[in-house]
Amino acid sequence: MTLSFVLFLFLAHLGIGIVFTLLLVNREAGVKFFRFNAGLAGTLLLVALAFRPDEVVLSSDAQGLAFLAVIVAAAASLLYWATIGRVVYVLRTILLSTAVAAGGIALVAQALAISAGASTLAAALTVASFATSTALLGGSCTAMSLGHWYLVLPKMPVAHLKSVVKFHIGTTAARILVVSVAVWWAIVVAELPEPGFDRYIFSIDGVFFWQRILFGLLGPAVLAYMTWETAKIQATQSATGILYVDFFTVMVGEVLAKYLLLATTVPV
Repeated sequence: MTLSFVLFLFLAHLGIGIVFTLLLVNREAGVKFFRFNAGLAGTLLLVALAFRPDEVVLSSDAQGLAFLAVIVAAAASLLYWATIGRVVYVLRTILLSTAVAAGGIALVAQALAISAGASTLAAALTVASFATSTALLGGSCTAMSLGHWYLVLPKMPVAHLKSVVKFHIGTTAARILVVSVAVWWAIVVAELPEPGFDRYIFSIDGVFFWQRILFGLLGPAVLAYMTWETAKIQATQSATGILYVDFFTVMVGEVLAKYLLLATTVPV
């Protein structure tokens, strides 16, 4: 395990997550909103590729497929950024759909590569972990950006922010569920090397696990609910302030999740 692998996974999942959640945002947010977020997603994917570890290369295995899919997602995102508002809507739709499809392939291929040789349940949990991680990262980042956009378009209906916050609450719940099942699997079912996951989480090294739970799951759950209640009274600036804190906690939690996966093989 290397730091570059942690950064590669985190940045790739954040970039793909932003691309995914652009499908949820109403077109009333405007061309500039979509251009900004597409450019951000493409840049994050390019940085992820720059940080990729040496073993991530083009090849015929799952890791090679994941690498190729990230390249395609980055290229499609940047082309979407460069053409939105300048070319026909159909072409932009094709580019965004290509980025979404490539991102989905990348997530599944990455999960299968990392869980290679493990049980079917372990592989399925890793796929579910990567999918919910990406959705949580993308949902929190896009909600924060959209909340900030009310300074640009103050008359934009609050319903658009509420719909993305709803998605964020749902992905937070899904992430908690997947992590709970993964922890149960690691303690009850899996035959992990000694000292075992149950002893690991109560050791000195286990501090990373508890930080992951506190910052990455409990924090976003509370903050997402606070954002929802604030959005209901149409206090968009207050909601955006909460979302900034929320996005920070999600990022900390997901970086730790990648570290724990590579250190323990448990997809938390």
